[in-house]
Amino acid sequence: MAIKIITDSGSDLPREYMEKYNISVIHLPVHFQHELMPEDTDAETFYAKMRESKELPTTASPSPMVFLEKFIEVEAGTDILVICMSANISSTYQAAMIAMEMYKDEGHTNAIEVIDSKNFSGGLSLIVAMAGKWSLTCSSLLELKEKVVQQSQDVQAYFTLDTLENVIKGGRLSRLSGAVASVLNIKLLLKISDEGTVEVVEKTRGLPKALARLLARLEEKQYDYEKAVVAIVHSNCEKLALEIKERILEKYPFKEVVFSNMGPIMGTYAGEGGIGVAF
Repeated sequence: MAIKIITDSGSDLPREYMEKYNISVIHLPVHFQHELMPEDTDAETFYAKMRESKELPTTASPSPMVFLEKFIEVEAGTDILVICMSANISSTYQAAMIAMEMYKDEGHTNAIEVIDSKNFSGGLSLIVAMAGKWSLTCSSLLELKEKVVQQSQDVQAYFTLDTLENVIKGGRLSRLSGAVASVLNIKLLLKISDEGTVEVVEKTRGLPKALARLLARLEEKQYDYEKAVVAIVHSNCEKLALEIKERILEKYPFKEVVFSNMGPIMGTYAGEGGIGVAF
């Protein structure tokens, strides 16, 4: 049975996975003041523009109509699975749910399921990549949904940021606390919680220590390396991310690495120099 997977741009899913598994991505609008950023803007252009801007870009959830239009495009006889970023950081999931009801009310017959992944960025890219693989062999939409929900519960995602400037600008950290942290070169090790929010796990002095603590978290799980997949995301610091990839694979021989640059949605809040790992 054919299954079409749809996710949102909070997933930072690499293009190669979109193409390999025919996954569609719903883009969340990003504005620089009153200017809407084109959906096809590449990450490097976005970061350069953000660097030059005095104010952070603003992000919004997509309209239910954007989801509905994408649902209608799916050919008859193909079921649809929508995997959204955490409902606790975005209303994208609610927009997809509204669109699903509209789709059914219009009399369309394709089965459709919407999942709140309780993840974003690397965690969500890992979940969606695995869903793409499973969609080729699952016998039903409900079987695929069960596997994806289980994966959403199992995945662990950690990240650390080189700068707190965007977190301060975005109002997620007080300017005074941020200034103190910057003077002391304090870096935060953060994780995506079970509820799909951001929580501080540790505070360290300097980025090398923060990255070492991030990599140490890989010890928390047992892996079947013949099947294991890890996701690595970075916010416009590919050289550092490739070094992290090399360090991971030296110790943990993951079969596959989902590697991507954070797009505008997550990059707005992470700022440049952030690294995330999901496993």
